[in-house]
Amino acid sequence: MDDDVAAAIDELRRERHVGLSEAVNELIRQALRTPQERVPFRPRPAALGLRIDVANVAEALDLLDGPAAR
Repeated sequence: MDDDVAAAIDELRRERHVGLSEAVNELIRQALRTPQERVPFRPRPAALGLRIDVANVAEALDLLDGPAAR
């Protein structure tokens, strides 16, 4: 358990005079109720120096992986 998590549990136990399990459950419930900000996935293109025609998938795979990959 990380130090910051253990400290939060200890603090809650002192404040509310509760046991370990109750403190852990309460902190987990608080986290579940808090809406999480979702960051949309954005792919980052990278120039590989290859120009591949993907109209023929088998040919593109041969070019990328080599014919022995089949």
